[in-house]
Amino acid sequence: MIVHQFVCFCLWLLGDLMLTQQLPWPNPYLKQISSPPTVNDETEMISVMEGDSVTLHTDEIQTSRLIMWTFRLNSSETVIVEIYKQIISIYDSSDNERFRGRLKIDEKTGSLTITNITTLHSGLYKVQVTNERVKHRSFNIAVYGMLTVPVIIRDSSSSSSSSNCSLVCSAVNVSDVTLSWYKGISVLSSIRVSDLSISLSLPLEIQCLDDSYSCVLNNAISNQTTHLDNISHLCQPCEESSQTPLLLLSLLLLLALITVLVVLFFCRRREYIQAKQDAQTNEEEVDYTDATFIKHRSPDTEADGRDQTVYSEVALRKLSFRL
Repeated sequence: MIVHQFVCFCLWLLGDLMLTQQLPWPNPYLKQISSPPTVNDETEMISVMEGDSVTLHTDEIQTSRLIMWTFRLNSSETVIVEIYKQIISIYDSSDNERFRGRLKIDEKTGSLTITNITTLHSGLYKVQVTNERVKHRSFNIAVYGMLTVPVIIRDSSSSSSSSNCSLVCSAVNVSDVTLSWYKGISVLSSIRVSDLSISLSLPLEIQCLDDSYSCVLNNAISNQTTHLDNISHLCQPCEESSQTPLLLLSLLLLLALITVLVVLFFCRRREYIQAKQDAQTNEEEVDYTDATFIKHRSPDTEADGRDQTVYSEVALRKLSFRL
C-alpha cells in the first residue's frame, strides 16, 4: 500500500514537472485536463530590417491557463516561452543561444517582443492560448539584412571589343536580394539570390557612358543605388548627339513657317475687308430725268388755230448703280 502511494506521488510530481519544461505542444498531460475546442487563425506575414524590434500580439488578456510560444525553422520546432497560471518561463539559456537576451513578454497580454532581431530569427512563430478554448496564431517573420551600396568597377579582363566598355556591379554579404542594371527606368539585366551571406556580381557592356545607367541592389523593403554619373572615369563619355541641334532647328523652321502662314492669312483678310469697304464708298447715285411733253390749248388762240402756249411736265426717276 505504501509503495503504491509512493508511486502515485512520483507520477504526480513528474506530471507537474512536465508542465514547466520545454516540451513541444500538444502536451499529453494537459490534454487529459481538458479538451477545449480549437480555433486556427491564418498566418501573418511580417518583414523587418535587421536590428529592429518586432512584437507578436496574442490579442488576449492574461487570464488564460496556458500560453505557449514556439519557433519553427525548417522541420525543427522549439518552445521559447511558456506562461502557465501567470508564471512566465523564457527559454533563452545556453540551450537556445539564438534568442539569448532578446525575448520579452507582456505580462498582461502574453504578447512576445523580439529585440535587436537578426536574420537568424527569420522563421515561423506560433502561439497557443488555452482557456475555454484553444486558440492558435502564426507569424512568419522575414528579417532582411542592411543593404550595402553596390560597387561598380571596370572589367579589364573582358575580351569584348576595345571600342566597348565592360563593367561589373557587385555586392557582398547579401541574402534574399536582387541586383539589377538599369538604363533610366528600364531593366537591362538582373540576378536574384536567396542564399545567406554570399557575393553577387552582374556584368554590363556599353558603348559609351552617360548618366542614365545605374546599378540597384534591393530586397522587399529597401534598396541601394549607384549611378554611373558618379564614376564617369570608368568609360569614355558619350559624345553629344547631333540629333538635338537638328531637332531644335526643325522646330524653329516649323515655327517660322506657321508664323508666315498666320501673317499671310491676316494680310489677305485685311485686304478683303479693305476692298469691301472701298466698294461701298465708290457706290454713287445718278439722277436722270425723263421728260414728257403735254400740249395745252390756251383759251386765247390765234386766228389761224395754232397753239399760243406749250407746257411740259417733267417726271424724275432715281437710279443707283456701283462703279
